[in-house]
Amino acid sequence: MNPAATETFVGLRNLLFTVAYEVLGSAADAEDVLQETWLRWVEVDLDQVRDQRAYLIRITTRQALNRLRTVKRRREAYVGTWLPEPLLTTPDVAEDFELAENLSIGLMLVLETLSPTERAVFVLREAFDVDYDEIAAAVGKSPAAVRQIAHRARRHVDARRPRTSASQRTAQAAVAAFQRALETQDMQGLMDVLAPQAVLIGDGGGVRRAGLRPISGAERVVRYVLGGIRKAGVEVTTELTDVNGHPGLLVRVDGVLDGIMALHVEDERIAGMYYVLNPEKLTRAGVETAVVAR
Repeated sequence: MNPAATETFVGLRNLLFTVAYEVLGSAADAEDVLQETWLRWVEVDLDQVRDQRAYLIRITTRQALNRLRTVKRRREAYVGTWLPEPLLTTPDVAEDFELAENLSIGLMLVLETLSPTERAVFVLREAFDVDYDEIAAAVGKSPAAVRQIAHRARRHVDARRPRTSASQRTAQAAVAAFQRALETQDMQGLMDVLAPQAVLIGDGGGVRRAGLRPISGAERVVRYVLGGIRKAGVEVTTELTDVNGHPGLLVRVDGVLDGIMALHVEDERIAGMYYVLNPEKLTRAGVETAVVAR
């Protein structure tokens, strides 16, 4: 095994994971892609590689694309709404506005509406500023075609992406108010902190009970949430954390982890709640994940 190859891969591992995760929306699949990338990387003659970072991103993207085309078919048969696998991120991610926006659950849901190639092109260009020639090599298209794909994908995403979220301080205040109201089952407190058209999306994956469709409107969301808690007769506690670069919550029911909630704040109120209960997507709930954009 070439020590130089190992050193380069280890040094770029967080970047490669971030690329794969943004293309796939799944940390588990991203880890598998890194394994496949490593197996191909150790067979490369480094003397023939001009830019090792670009070459590794190219391998990672190709493997992520192959996997995305496979998992997309599975997601079409998913029970209920499919949400990206949430990541507990380090505080420095929240301080990098562009990285946090690219990682947000709301934006990643929009990326699900793109074709696999469109998604890969958008991620490489918008999140990692990869030049068109390198993207073309990664996705097997001409640079001219990649420019057209990037333009089409950007237009599609811009029309659907959530509005730019509030400042970190404003978002933290809104999430803290939501946390207090949820734990005390304060109906008016929840109504005050939710935007009128707030949306709750749950992902139980057919394993855990969750709404099969999004619930829209602050009053409907509050009645659904508090009604469920009171009917079950349970105690709900929460822990503030960073989810995909934004304030979020670890939710426990009677002391046991129930799910991870990512929250999107607009104009000092919570407009989007993305609640992941599927156990397969909670395996990283106890550890922060290092993600980088450069």
